[in-house]
Amino acid sequence: MANKSQRTRITAQEALQFHAQGKPGKLEITPTKPLVTQRDLSLAYSPGVAVPVEAIAENPSLAYDYTNKGNLVAVVSNGTAILGLGNLGALASKPVMEGKGALFKRFADIDAIDLLVDTEDVDAFVNSVRYLGPSFGGINLEDIKAPDCFIIEERLKELLDIPVFHDDQHGTAIIAAAGLINALELTGRDIAESRLVVNGAGAAGIACIGLAVALGLPAKNVTLCDTKGVIYQGRKEGMNQWKSAYASKTKARTLAEALDGADVFFGLSVKGAVTGQMVAAMADRPIIFAMANPDPEITPEEVMAVREDAIVATGRSDYPNQINNVLGFPFIFRGALDVQARTINDEMKIAAARALAALAREDVPDVVMAAFLGRRPTFGPDYIIPAPFDPRLITRLPPAVAQAAMDSGVARRPIVDMDAYVSRLNARLDPVSDWLQSIFERVRAEPRRIVFAEGEDPAVIRAANSYVAQGLGTPVLVGTESVVRERFREAGIRLRDSFEIVDIRNSPLTEEFTEFLYARLQRRGYLKRDCLRLVMNERNVFAALLVAHGVADCMVAGVTRNWANVFRDVRRVIDPQPGRRVIGVSLALCRGRGVLVADTEVHEAPTGEQLADIATEAASAARKFGMDPRVALLTYSTFGQPQNERADRVREAVAILDERGVDFEFDGDIAADVALSADLMKLYPFCRLTGPANVLVMPAFHAASISTKMLKELAGATLIGPLLVGLEKSVQISTLGAKDTDILNLAALAAYDFGG
Repeated sequence: MANKSQRTRITAQEALQFHAQGKPGKLEITPTKPLVTQRDLSLAYSPGVAVPVEAIAENPSLAYDYTNKGNLVAVVSNGTAILGLGNLGALASKPVMEGKGALFKRFADIDAIDLLVDTEDVDAFVNSVRYLGPSFGGINLEDIKAPDCFIIEERLKELLDIPVFHDDQHGTAIIAAAGLINALELTGRDIAESRLVVNGAGAAGIACIGLAVALGLPAKNVTLCDTKGVIYQGRKEGMNQWKSAYASKTKARTLAEALDGADVFFGLSVKGAVTGQMVAAMADRPIIFAMANPDPEITPEEVMAVREDAIVATGRSDYPNQINNVLGFPFIFRGALDVQARTINDEMKIAAARALAALAREDVPDVVMAAFLGRRPTFGPDYIIPAPFDPRLITRLPPAVAQAAMDSGVARRPIVDMDAYVSRLNARLDPVSDWLQSIFERVRAEPRRIVFAEGEDPAVIRAANSYVAQGLGTPVLVGTESVVRERFREAGIRLRDSFEIVDIRNSPLTEEFTEFLYARLQRRGYLKRDCLRLVMNERNVFAALLVAHGVADCMVAGVTRNWANVFRDVRRVIDPQPGRRVIGVSLALCRGRGVLVADTEVHEAPTGEQLADIATEAASAARKFGMDPRVALLTYSTFGQPQNERADRVREAVAILDERGVDFEFDGDIAADVALSADLMKLYPFCRLTGPANVLVMPAFHAASISTKMLKELAGATLIGPLLVGLEKSVQISTLGAKDTDILNLAALAAYDFGG
């Protein structure tokens, strides 16, 4: 069981910086069609846009074909129940709603837009949303207080013919139901004979009961409690129609009395609501879902102190069995949108819960194992719910939801070929995000000491703080100690004992490092005093020496210096691995498609042999990203037309790779458009690549550097790198002026030893 101290910690300033840096907020809108020429504009707007307008007016269902309606969800709130913060108003809810939209995109490739309705009047809220309904394929209601949320959802479901889903209710209920299915199986219980106690009579609590009953739990076996105690038949105080629906015929009046002999507890209330004594009074092998956030009604440690036979789930990521709504809503909407469902009904919710439960019983792949600190979980008391970053979720939940929609008659566009649908879902995954997440988890399993060469830079300090907070290891900050301490104070970040500061002007290692460097550089024209000057004044050199001498495992530099200069300093200290070619690779991710580009930094005009080595190193790096490498050696010619000197080098490299008998697909000389387009590639049936290339070897590093930077700035590509590959020690160099999140990602990659 995870230690409570492992919980990720962030400061208020870090959170504000994250939301403010770059473009403020977490979402933007990007056109999906070219808008370059006059013809483009004529097709996109007037007069061409009139054609789909008339088609939709005649047949409204065509809106799904000619607009983004079928992949667009509105995330709607009035801010009356924001997270655990209460009623802070519509505008204050915007960061949460943007975040929800980001999760829709990240996990299910659904576009979402937040709509903030500035009213607490239920009628006004309903009317605001109902008249906007035609814009969207679905409505996700969020952070609306009870009982208003019940009324709003019910009325909008009646008024609109698209899915309306209050995630605070049903998302929690679906994940909890999945866990319940598995917990009942592990404890040998029959749901029809189990007794459930729910503490918390708000939106989530009522929804959890409703779905449990739909699964087969008799309503008479449920005891619902709120802040005033048990909701029993005849109670007058603090009642409404939703509570009354689950009023029990019981003599119990307190939560403690209700829990006596109970099989299952669902907590959706407040920290500390349940005591060890209450748990001790429950039935054998009790099932306890303490889902209050951020702190549960009772911690797993407190439960285990009195009942080692219990199965426990919480809302926390630092404990097993997290009840996390992100396991549900993106994939439920994905399935509903893909069949153009009119609603999300109980059959679809149950299908989602059963699919989640079934996934937890399957063997766990390596990428999921990483999320459990290197331990491969198996179905049991500590693993009844899948991990949120399980890449199989996208191919299991949406098909189950879509099938249930079709079977229950609410699907307008049934899926004919389910296997093909699953393949399309798999293609929606963002492989880089999943890969980075797995890297972070692997580093947490084996934390590393990392040197941050520019320890006085504010962005580096924020990155180093995140490195500690996320349990990745110990940061060693190189800089003048007084300046580093002042920067921490200015950033509002506490300088914990887990930080180490190395002031190179007062280091006891200076003499040892100088001798080491002099032994390496004396035959390259360096005097001993030159080496002393480098050790005393060049932080990148000193940081590399710390790594070379085993004081730290890895390093990150480059925030305040040009990449080439930092690389030169590092190479003064650290050699390539024997038999390896040091190169720089960058991963560009644009619209869900990732390509690895090499060599982006090291070899200015590589020879044929060097290009062959670069291709081999790049293919190896691609495999570390989880890709099956298809390597295209690029020029501006394609298979000899037109002829040029650099194409000759590429053809030489291809011949060398043939001789070596490498174990990856490759071909060249080939132009970039042909390499990346399946249609253009068909013009060359002799091409060895079985599909569009995902590794691009450039004829010179200036071409690689220019192309990746253009992708980032013009196409909005996510760019990771350049990443150093092939050095004896793990070093990563950031781009000049990198943001703290980029530095943190590079630090994790250095700790993982991506380049090794």
